[in-house]
Amino acid sequence: MFRHLIAGALLRPFLVLAAALLVLLLAAWQLPQLPVDVFPELNAPTVVVLSEAPGLAADEVETNVSFPLETAVQGLPGVRRVRSASAIGLSLVWVEFDWGQDIYRARTLVAEKLTAVRDELPPDVHAEITPITSITGEILLLSLSSPDGSRTPMELRSYAEFDLRNQLLAVPGTAQVVALGGELAEYQVLVRQEPLRQFGLSLADVADAARRAHTTAGAGQLADVDGLELPIRQTGRVRSVADIAGTVIAHRDGHPVTIGQVAEVRLGAATRRGTAAEAGRSAVVLSVQKSPGTNTLALTAAIDARLDAVEASLPKGMAVNRHVMRQADFIDRSIDNLITVLRDASIFVVLVLVLFLLEWRTTLITLTALPLSLAVAFLVLWGLGLGINVMTLGGLAVAIGELVDDAIIDVENVFRRLRENAALPAAERRSVLQVVFAASNEIRSAVVFATVIIVMVFVPLLFLQGLEGRFFRPLGIAYIVSTFASLIVALTVTPVLCRLLLARVGGAAATAHGDGWLVRWLKARYTRTLQWTLRHTRAVLLGSAAATVASLGLLSTYGTSFLPEFHEGTYTVFLMAPPGTSLAESDRLARGVEAQLVALPGVRAVVRRTGRAERDEHAEPVSSSEIEVSVLPGHDQRAVRHREVNTLIAV
Repeated sequence: MFRHLIAGALLRPFLVLAAALLVLLLAAWQLPQLPVDVFPELNAPTVVVLSEAPGLAADEVETNVSFPLETAVQGLPGVRRVRSASAIGLSLVWVEFDWGQDIYRARTLVAEKLTAVRDELPPDVHAEITPITSITGEILLLSLSSPDGSRTPMELRSYAEFDLRNQLLAVPGTAQVVALGGELAEYQVLVRQEPLRQFGLSLADVADAARRAHTTAGAGQLADVDGLELPIRQTGRVRSVADIAGTVIAHRDGHPVTIGQVAEVRLGAATRRGTAAEAGRSAVVLSVQKSPGTNTLALTAAIDARLDAVEASLPKGMAVNRHVMRQADFIDRSIDNLITVLRDASIFVVLVLVLFLLEWRTTLITLTALPLSLAVAFLVLWGLGLGINVMTLGGLAVAIGELVDDAIIDVENVFRRLRENAALPAAERRSVLQVVFAASNEIRSAVVFATVIIVMVFVPLLFLQGLEGRFFRPLGIAYIVSTFASLIVALTVTPVLCRLLLARVGGAAATAHGDGWLVRWLKARYTRTLQWTLRHTRAVLLGSAAATVASLGLLSTYGTSFLPEFHEGTYTVFLMAPPGTSLAESDRLARGVEAQLVALPGVRAVVRRTGRAERDEHAEPVSSSEIEVSVLPGHDQRAVRHREVNTLIAV
């Protein structure tokens, strides 16, 4: 089969080159459209049901909210696991479906069960299905603060909740934006007991009146008024504290009794289960989560464009920090590293070929294997629905050093055979086409078997299951596809280029052209080394066995980890206070740690989140804090992290 493949390529050289150029152009067109993320999609199709249960303790939430929801969804088709977490006033139920299940069908099934079970839940419990996000869907953390202190926490939260959040949600690809920190404004009615008893009213009467103060109802229309139809409008929407205070509760002795007569109405802060800060100042932190399959780089660029427009009209005294945590920075760094590896690999290939072959044409032919193999790999990733992430980039980076191996072997052998053919008498010389075909077939079996053996090492990755399979399978696919692509290139494009570019290798120049000085120097020393090893075979075998045993013993001293250490430029410091610690005390403890971290050299921003926010799927207690520390570009991240550890120990 491979013999016919080589022959067909050599007989149709321009068709092969046109196909190679088409592959490059198609890959260049498709590459910007590939989804870009930090990691592959790791979680099975999961539907999350979030329930807010104000006033209920954790055990009451578990009994009256979480358990009925779990029971309702347990028997749905395709469900592999149901988990729940219950906290004070909060219930989270995770319904995990089998791999490959359609997430939208799964959400429909859960929504049907949720509708049926709502009547069994306690009053005032609000249960909803959260937006579709992935396990690595948090792509951006923003902070909104008042550097000069002119804005109150309530003003910061109001702008973040009702203006900035809506602006970010309008960006296509954004699944959820969760705001934490500041003070969420609400109208508060503080009833005074003495006037309440004086007018013979109850708390229920005041609550009903306050509820009726904010209503909107249709009033119909007046038909045929001078040939016109006039709509009748009544508005009962609350716009200020005075609107609630002036609402009538009842009538006593013909006089109306208003809410303002029996209660103090004010605009205050809602009960908080979390707080946030930036550099020790009160702030609002917004977590931006993307929809699965969305290009992280494209979405981040769109959000940056929207933030540029927002900052132009930002209220005076407010500032947005968009560099708290950005997945896009880590992805850009990974892509830059791949480009650096590709560049360095190309330079080394050029140096090796120049030093060993002393021929610029062979160097050019060999280097074509790199872009073609990578182009085929990207097209296959696109066809399989995979994207660019740390694992696929890692597979390509590992394979780069081997993508030119097959081409080097073919080019070197063809070049050698062409020189030998040129040294023959004119009557015995064969055509360039015959020499290239024979030389390529000569090393065909060795190249194919060597490539297959190398690829077989990565084949087990394709059969991993569960989380490990979702994580490492893209790496194996990227490596195997790019390596096989390099083999196909070496059997088609490389012989064609050899035929076209090396056709003039001949004559007296080729006859006089022998091994380069480096090859002659290496051959001389290799000859002496080979002779010595053949005379001392026992010593060589014993030394090899001893080195093998020593290496196995050394292997046991290495540590193990699921992933290598990444340097994203951002670190997360977890601060856990004793369970039961109040939010105020947790905030005080965290501010002390923040002050120490801000003072470290090389630190760009320190942003903290304590507890949880509304609509937040992380059921964190108020005793738990997460401190995001971002490092200035160009600083030694390991050194900054070492100083952080020493600072935390001191604290």
